[in-house]
Amino acid sequence: MVKKDIHGRRLFVLDTNVLMHDPTALFRFKEHDIYLPMVVLEELDRGKKGVSEVARNVRQVSRFIDDLMEEASHSDIARGLPLDAGHFEGPAAFGASGHLHFQTRSLTGQLPDTLPGTTPDNTILNTALSLQKERPDQCVTLVSKDINLRIKAAVLGIHAEDYYNDQVLDDVNLLYTGTCELPADFWDRHVQTMDSWQEEGRTFYRISGPITEQWHPNQFLYRPDDPAFVAVVREIQGDTARVEMARDYTGARHTVWGINARNREQNFALNLLMDPEVDFVTLVGTAGTGKTLLTLAAGLAQTLEENRYREIIMTRVTVPVGEDIGFLPGTEEEKMTPWMGALMDNLEVLTHSESGGDWGRAATNELLMNRVKIRSMNFMRGRTFLNRFIILDEAQNLTAKQMKTLITRAGPGTKVICLGNIAQIDTPYLTETSSGLTYVVDRFRPWAHAGHVTLLRGERSRLADYASETL
Repeated sequence: MVKKDIHGRRLFVLDTNVLMHDPTALFRFKEHDIYLPMVVLEELDRGKKGVSEVARNVRQVSRFIDDLMEEASHSDIARGLPLDAGHFEGPAAFGASGHLHFQTRSLTGQLPDTLPGTTPDNTILNTALSLQKERPDQCVTLVSKDINLRIKAAVLGIHAEDYYNDQVLDDVNLLYTGTCELPADFWDRHVQTMDSWQEEGRTFYRISGPITEQWHPNQFLYRPDDPAFVAVVREIQGDTARVEMARDYTGARHTVWGINARNREQNFALNLLMDPEVDFVTLVGTAGTGKTLLTLAAGLAQTLEENRYREIIMTRVTVPVGEDIGFLPGTEEEKMTPWMGALMDNLEVLTHSESGGDWGRAATNELLMNRVKIRSMNFMRGRTFLNRFIILDEAQNLTAKQMKTLITRAGPGTKVICLGNIAQIDTPYLTETSSGLTYVVDRFRPWAHAGHVTLLRGERSRLADYASETL
């Protein structure tokens, strides 16, 4: 490993997948210099066509480079283009002050005979080795999202790193859970300074003290030894928080489309899903924790019973677990049906009735199909949804940019619910700490109209629970 000048000004050799993943990566390395091998420009050129997110990112990278090269002479390019261009509105805010270097001549390294320099990865390794020899006083670092390329670089003695700028958290265990367990002496310490009152049948508390610094809007407070006390933070001003007693959806008095919460976290989730003041909800949990069932029950209750929303829109990322089955015939909704098996299974549970017979079930299904729409995520760009209950399933497979594109489709009166399990990511180059779902959970935490709950206990079946614990 090269350790020279590791804390000084460094030269980062970027792999193509870094720029395909984040077009602004050119401006994310502060005062350090960037080096683009010619093979990277060739791969960018091959990936610019199409309507995919990767193709859009490639075209954006090309526009950034074109702007940087505007009015630059050949000698300027040879010396390196400054990255602190003031005419960039977005990238200028990243504080880049280094230079962008291009490969302007052939570089010869000493790759082993087992790594011929014919593939793009080996050509990049060859370039990094050559730069190490030419610049012995500067740390040359290869940045790539490709794990295998980083392994080969380490074997050859090249300092290699992942691209960390897109990571929201250093450790996924630090992800906000949406809940807070109160200490055992909470009442003893705050009962003297606490105010309580009732308003429209709801109980409120005003709590002051340093403990409120850890709280966030719509975060749930609970005591393990006092199941009756379940509260939600409504407002925080300085060191004072206004807290409301949460509705209990575990009992028969409060059901949502015939569904009751089976554990504490499900009760928290239903409180958020049924709250008209919460516009954005994220639910994270493993398989069988009830994310989809609770969300559909809340959507049906508020769409068909309360008429709060005009319809339910369900969508998800179409990333297959196994081999792709190819093109599907039919309309947009028919093409999305195979991907919506989980949602349709839960709809069957929620609409199943012993009474009414086949005719009653058929009438119920026809009513639901008029109010429950399945839409493809590929056609969301440019749309605006008014008074809709939008369910975004498998949201862990979205990037932060894709998540922004979808959430900004929401118009007045629309509620967006993102469901996912960050332990099951199928999208290449996405990890638990860089997933779009992790990104929005962290960014929406301080907003007064957003809420998050991490579901912990599986409630699908005893077989599913045992399998998830032991397999």
